[in-house]
Amino acid sequence: MLEHMKGAIFDLDGVIVDTAKYHFLAWRSLAEELGFEFTEEHNERLKGVSRMRSLDILLEIGGRDFGEAEKLAMAEKKNRLYVEYISRLDETELLPGVKEYLSSLRARNVGIALGSASKNAVFILDKLNIAGLFDVVVDGNKVSQAKPDPEVFETACRELGLEPQDCVVFEDAEAGVAAGKAAGMRVVGIGKPEVLKEADRVVTGLHEL
Repeated sequence: MLEHMKGAIFDLDGVIVDTAKYHFLAWRSLAEELGFEFTEEHNERLKGVSRMRSLDILLEIGGRDFGEAEKLAMAEKKNRLYVEYISRLDETELLPGVKEYLSSLRARNVGIALGSASKNAVFILDKLNIAGLFDVVVDGNKVSQAKPDPEVFETACRELGLEPQDCVVFEDAEAGVAAGKAAGMRVVGIGKPEVLKEADRVVTGLHEL
């Protein structure tokens, strides 16, 4: 499967870097301000979900209800906190094997794309010093549909100039695996086989490849 791919499309969080902990800290801070507790267990529900949908889940957990304008302001505040955390990111935060694997794909002339819901993807790639390894970056600023909708992967495939069957998606979330499959691509799951059972292959990280 990996020998014949012409394009590799990577999710960001949990595949390239673990920024999930910073999302969690930012959401928890917002919840504390609103007067309720937000736990790591609650945070599991936000994985691979867009910012506004994440806020809705958070408010549901806290039993709070706000109008659209207030919710937009809260989402902005959460993002400011998150950006503050990730502005300290550097190459040492790359997950094991990432740089080596991306470099090996480049050497084989495989097209490399990022397919992430994050609106801070370009900023993060720059901080990690790997922006130059990507041919295409499709993030939350380019697409409107959140995974499991396949829009992000379909767009990345199109921008690479390839067909879906020639691309492999690398994902750590169930919603992302479902999105890759819906786009007609093969999927390598990064994580636990029992969670990512729909993936074509599951590894613990890119260092295995």
